[in-house]
Amino acid sequence: MIRFYAPDITATGQLPADDSTHCVRVLRRRVGDSVEVVDGRGNLYHCRLTDDNPRGASVEIVETSLLPKVWQPKITVAVAPTKNADRIEWLVEKLVEIGVDRIVPVRCARSERKDIKAERLHRIAVSAMKQSLKAVLPVIEETMPLKAFLDEPASGQRFVGYCDDNTPRLNLARAYTPNQDVSLLIGPEGDFSPEEIEHALKTGFIAVTMGDNRLRTETAALVAACTIHTINQLNS
Repeated sequence: MIRFYAPDITATGQLPADDSTHCVRVLRRRVGDSVEVVDGRGNLYHCRLTDDNPRGASVEIVETSLLPKVWQPKITVAVAPTKNADRIEWLVEKLVEIGVDRIVPVRCARSERKDIKAERLHRIAVSAMKQSLKAVLPVIEETMPLKAFLDEPASGQRFVGYCDDNTPRLNLARAYTPNQDVSLLIGPEGDFSPEEIEHALKTGFIAVTMGDNRLRTETAALVAACTIHTINQLNS
């Protein structure tokens, strides 16, 4: 079943323009057909199409059910946008598919890309949520300075992926305590500056490695998130 995303479905009874076009023109749904709608907050609405206008299709909610996320701890992934925007967009898609709660692009001293549009990442996240049959949409933050993220109130465990062999590091798989909220911080292609890693450690982040392989920024972020999920599943 193909799902549509309408965050205000209970108030408007309508699908957004893009979803309306997809529903009516692409999938050729007509009045009376059943459709499934999610609001990004864990609610799944079983609906009946009442108006097949491709610019604003209307639906009647027949039944509402909860579809909560399948993982329990809150997972935050903060990552420096890659020089190639396609790579960070790919990462957002995959993070949503496997499941995270918050994605934070961070601006670092050595970042080759200083900013990336949250609106674009939001659209990619919505598509990935629908395709992976989820009903919970992660928060996609605007790009923020690394210091602003580091100085946020501490919550759960906090790990920073770092490549400098001269800094003591733990293996993430051994350092993480199962079923605890976690923040994962991954730096730019040129890694964090010494000053940035010092600040991260002072604010409670633990320097970690994802193994012996040298990983690209987007790969490291995905491996870190997958590691957290695997550990939690093995200890559920």
